[in-house]
Amino acid sequence: MTDTARWNALNVLCLGVLMIVLDVTVANVALPAIQEDLDFTQSSLAWVINAYMIAFAGLLLLSGRMGDLVGRRRVFVIGLVVFSVASALCGFAQTREMLVAARFLQGAGGAMSSAVALGIIITLFPEPADRAKALGRYAFVASAGGSVGLLAGGVLTGSINWHWIFFINVPIGIVTVLLSMRLLDADAGVGMGDGMDIPGAVLITSALMLGVYTIVEPAAKHGWSDGLVLGLGAGAIALLGLFILREATAKDPLVPLHIFRIRSIAVANVVQVLSVAGMFSMFFLGALYIQGILGYDPLHTGLAFLPATAIMGVLSWRYSARLVTRFGAWACLMAGLVLTIGALLLFAVAPVDGEYVRHVLPVMLLLGFGGGISFPALMNLAMAGATPDVAGLASGVVGTAAQIGGALGLAVLATVAADRTQELVAGGTPLPEALTSGYHVAFTVSAGLVAVGTLVAFGLRNVAPPAVGHHGQDAIEPAPMPTLAEEGAGRA
Repeated sequence: MTDTARWNALNVLCLGVLMIVLDVTVANVALPAIQEDLDFTQSSLAWVINAYMIAFAGLLLLSGRMGDLVGRRRVFVIGLVVFSVASALCGFAQTREMLVAARFLQGAGGAMSSAVALGIIITLFPEPADRAKALGRYAFVASAGGSVGLLAGGVLTGSINWHWIFFINVPIGIVTVLLSMRLLDADAGVGMGDGMDIPGAVLITSALMLGVYTIVEPAAKHGWSDGLVLGLGAGAIALLGLFILREATAKDPLVPLHIFRIRSIAVANVVQVLSVAGMFSMFFLGALYIQGILGYDPLHTGLAFLPATAIMGVLSWRYSARLVTRFGAWACLMAGLVLTIGALLLFAVAPVDGEYVRHVLPVMLLLGFGGGISFPALMNLAMAGATPDVAGLASGVVGTAAQIGGALGLAVLATVAADRTQELVAGGTPLPEALTSGYHVAFTVSAGLVAVGTLVAFGLRNVAPPAVGHHGQDAIEPAPMPTLAEEGAGRA
């Protein structure tokens, strides 16, 4: 393959992953319109986001393994096809159930394509200098996807309707599939003899689905001590226990449990779950506050979030490696987490009659710097103790932990906010004040989760980061999201 062909292939991979990444945020600014049109409750509205994230998290590791066995290009293209078909189904959805089911299918397709993309890049660019440049470009696209999603969601929802935030994926997906078939080399894979641990993937996805359903539906309606809630919660825990048992006894497990004997990986995963669980509420509940309380339209809501996601993208592309080199990964992680806590606490006091410059922009700035500094540093620390034979698995596990933390955290925080709102409305409080108070409670709990993650992060204090590579770029720093796909490479 010529040099030009390799870079064209990278551009195709970036286009496909950009489409997938932006769908994590594209629906946030359309949530009020979706809620009104399909009659979601405030707590059940979280399923529009969670269905996507749970499928993505549950199938990510399995998809990476599938790429090793049957060929990465094949899995990448199939994932794009599934994602595009699911996007069309989302756009045509006329009921809550149809939209949630289609979002789950979207997440499955997104997991397939994302999980193998980095493995293809590593194959395309064997030279360290070219690989660092390619990973940096890919990292920027993955990080900038959040900004693009918020803006695209705002523009399409405001100018047409929310259905088009999903329809727009279809032509992009078709073009990407055609270019992928032309520009990406076919690889045969190692064959199906080693197996894919489908039972493990089914168990972990089922445990997540049941756990989130328990939080969002019966717990929100009947309280946490209700018998049905306790029974379903026990079922989710039992499924998780069966997953652990499966991984401990399977010949070729989806997640070999020995990986968690490495202290840096085990601690980093706990920090990842807690910090993402706390941060993700800002994008979901923050969008509801900005539109429902401050009265912004979808386009201006997308623009309101732009500072946070833009800063995260720029930092991950150009400056995070330099900061880690200068101050150390642990110091950067702690600084980023503290900034994030400050952002969430500021949002927890935003008033009903808030103003963007005074009450929202400072939150976005703090969160942008906090996330842009902390997440790359956390990936450095997580990978510090990983030997080459488990490096791909380690990065995949950390990425999956982020998806799980986001899904479970959002379910809990949306339910907490809804409970507080319902309590105040029942007592005669006007709806805007009741909603704002519910958001305040959720943001306070979010800050608490990140604070606990910060305390846990002290366990990473003496962890030595990986060696710095070409031109001061850390060898593994270029983007937490792309490294999810290294799962296959690390286990082959």
